[in-house]
Amino acid sequence: MRASRPSPREAGPAPDAEPAPAPGAEPGAESGAELVPEPPHGLWSRDFLLFFTARAVAMLGDAMLPIALSAGLLGHGMGAGDIGLAMASFTVCFAGFVVFGGVLSDRFDARALMVGSDLVRVATQSLVAALFLTGHVVLWQICAIGAVNGVAAGMFQPGVASTVPKVARDVQGANGVIRTAESLAMLAGPALAGVLVAVASSGGVFAAHAGTYALSALCLVLLRLPARAARAGVTGAARRASSYRADLAEGWREFRSRTWMWAVIVLWMVLMITVTGPLVPLTATEIISEHGARTYGLVNSALGAGTAVGGLLALRIRPLHPLRAGSLALLGYCLFPAAVGAQLPPAAIAACTAVSGAAIGFWGVMWATSVQTQVPGAIRGRVHAYEVAGSLSMLPVGQALAGPAAELVGTRNVLLAGGAAALAVSAALLSVPAVRGLRRAGAP
Repeated sequence: MRASRPSPREAGPAPDAEPAPAPGAEPGAESGAELVPEPPHGLWSRDFLLFFTARAVAMLGDAMLPIALSAGLLGHGMGAGDIGLAMASFTVCFAGFVVFGGVLSDRFDARALMVGSDLVRVATQSLVAALFLTGHVVLWQICAIGAVNGVAAGMFQPGVASTVPKVARDVQGANGVIRTAESLAMLAGPALAGVLVAVASSGGVFAAHAGTYALSALCLVLLRLPARAARAGVTGAARRASSYRADLAEGWREFRSRTWMWAVIVLWMVLMITVTGPLVPLTATEIISEHGARTYGLVNSALGAGTAVGGLLALRIRPLHPLRAGSLALLGYCLFPAAVGAQLPPAAIAACTAVSGAAIGFWGVMWATSVQTQVPGAIRGRVHAYEVAGSLSMLPVGQALAGPAAELVGTRNVLLAGGAAALAVSAALLSVPAVRGLRRAGAP
């Protein structure tokens, strides 16, 4: 029942009235569809502060959720398989509906969809809180609520890509601070959830989570965003006649017309299967069995701290070729699985994990900024939805294959192979001219 995390992704300035295709965009990009004046100078404008607050509090609530859900279900006699099923109900519905959310985001008011999605999750999380507080916990009900939350998150996520360029002129800076906030939330959320579970039970955590969505919705309502204009060259009647399927197909055409984008997503699918999917279950098994749960917690804290550092570095470093710089940074991602697979001492594993976190944090900002600055506003929601769905689609596959692969060749060998695969994916990204040569939007 968690809200989504960004994919290879999350932020860029684009779409004023009748904008030309962004510098570096490949053929097939269409002009924007919104009348969007430039955001005010300076990152911390009123609107960006509201948007940042909305994202930060929601991410803090999302970071608390796994602890609350796991503790709550275990407390009612359920096991690890039940916890996995409850979490999978969210992931499957999110990945399945985010593409449709992209179409709705481009056709209608993205902010209204985001607010509506938050309000739906206020209701669902309040219901879960009531179930846990009263002790009437049934697995199928928890899974059904998780599925509803997944659909709501799928409706919400495409609006993020459309909103950031409207509230921040410095899109890369905006992505940097959002990524940093996400990392800090992942550090603070589990600790806060542990305290709330001890003091007020899991139901109290779910009630607090509902409150984070309520605050997020309020902040989004208070945003001063320009009114949408009709799509360039399309009358109101023609737009109403435009079918949902046609919009979906248009989004796919725009996605596949950008070689730099689909090449990254294809390679990201490989990364999900070989590295990211197996990483959590296998590193948890290896570290906890060898060094204990305390060490595993410290390693995860190092990962969050490193990701925050990567976001902060992205605030300062403005490369001419962002995906080239991000791909070079991504080379460091191999250190986490390799260090665990090589049985390094705990301090060395934590250090390598922090470097891996910084690598993925920096890449995430470079990717998000590229998507939001290179894709015109009229199609950004759909294109962003396709890249999110593509990048997440192979994660469950990697998770499912982790156990059988570890039984076949050994956990440590799978992790070492994952480190090698991370290096190979980074090298492959650098070998694609469209990825390597993509220039920062607006660069001379």
